[in-house]
Amino acid sequence: MKDIIKRIINKLDLPDVTFADVRFTRTDQQMIYFEKGILRSFDSELDASALGIRVLIDGCWGFAGTKILTDNEIDKTIKKAIYNARSGASFRREPAAYRRQEPVTKSYVFQPEEDPFAMDNKYKIDYHQKIASQLVGNDKIVYSYVYTEFYRQYKIYANTEGSFVDSLVYDTMPMMYVLAAEGNEALCRTWPGHMNGYRGGFEIVHREKLPENTETIIKEAIDLLSAPRIEEERADIIIGGGHLALQLHESVGHATEADRIFGKEISYAGKTFIKPVMLGNFRYGSDLVNIYSDSTDQGGLGFHLVDDEGTPGQKVDIVKNGILVGQQTSQENAPLLGLSPSSNMMASFADDIPLIRMTNFCLAPGNGSLNDLIRNTEHGYYIDFTKTWSIDDNRFNFQFTTEIGWKIENGEISGIVREPTYYGITPEFWGACDAICGEENWKFHGTFHCGKGEPGQAMHLSHGVAPARFKNVVVNVKA
Repeated sequence: MKDIIKRIINKLDLPDVTFADVRFTRTDQQMIYFEKGILRSFDSELDASALGIRVLIDGCWGFAGTKILTDNEIDKTIKKAIYNARSGASFRREPAAYRRQEPVTKSYVFQPEEDPFAMDNKYKIDYHQKIASQLVGNDKIVYSYVYTEFYRQYKIYANTEGSFVDSLVYDTMPMMYVLAAEGNEALCRTWPGHMNGYRGGFEIVHREKLPENTETIIKEAIDLLSAPRIEEERADIIIGGGHLALQLHESVGHATEADRIFGKEISYAGKTFIKPVMLGNFRYGSDLVNIYSDSTDQGGLGFHLVDDEGTPGQKVDIVKNGILVGQQTSQENAPLLGLSPSSNMMASFADDIPLIRMTNFCLAPGNGSLNDLIRNTEHGYYIDFTKTWSIDDNRFNFQFTTEIGWKIENGEISGIVREPTYYGITPEFWGACDAICGEENWKFHGTFHCGKGEPGQAMHLSHGVAPARFKNVVVNVKA
């Protein structure tokens, strides 16, 4: 395939082509799914190949992709990408900016400890069967499931400036769920939560200790049936890492994708309250809040050598000491904001057009442990495990509900509460952050299913976070 990519690059060396790149992906995916103790699905899609070609002509980008890799179809795809760029150029008011970059020639291969695609299928099914069997049998558990998604993707990226990069990665996402019911009440618990994707193979399934946590989530789901709700109008809340990852994702991650500033995504996933004049002066959070995009960290799903337009992976500050200082950008819109491209242009597969996407989008750690933070909280709640959420099209007003919370009195856990719900306005909420746990509690939480674009794409990405405390947050709709 590498020779084919090189031939395509040579064919794109045309007088009016300012820049061109070619991407190839070969993707393997597998899912094991048990529902109520019974195997409902064991799906595999292997060797799904795709090719994408993008060109810049007369200040306009043109893209075309295909899953058919015959010589004739590849030539048609080249011609289509060139045609799209030349045709679109006549409609552009301003030419797209492009900054030449040093070529990158590297390879990256992630080696899982246990390759799920090389393992015996019976072993994987039996392993999940044992977990599924542990989740049934209690009269109050009316529904349960356990599943794992496995993913492997080989990618080649090449461009007319001399970059040639290939990579192989493995991602795994395990989860289990129980629903307890009694009378008109029904409460759920999951493990390890909804931000449950990680870089790695079957060793991730072992690491997340699903069998060891089945009894815990069954007990908690049943206990929630009789647990009280939060009655205060406002309270201090400590948000666990799994749920804080989603809060970061929705109220900062999507809000700082720079294409939204310029009117993209409005019809599908919304825009942003951020304006260009805010960069460098707008207070997004307290002085403790430091948020960055880092595609160089190999521990997260967002690691890459180059993004899907050839920008080398890098770490970029988004919020520094509470002040908005950066954006996730592309070659085209970075100059419009006085910024450099941030290596955030990505596509799910090669025949998808690249979009500005989160990679490893992180909240920097602070100091101290979670236990220390709980001990230093006189009255409040520790909450985690996302249940529902809602945020407006501007990423400004939001509501989040978690599955469970633990009441804190005089620095100690005193009981559980059901479905803790909190409300906020993005900069006010992050401005209320007065403590962030340190490195010992900081970890990546990832997803396979971040949606964006029309037609839609689902992206793999990670959020590095540690539990954090937010003061005087609205926790009752009556507030």
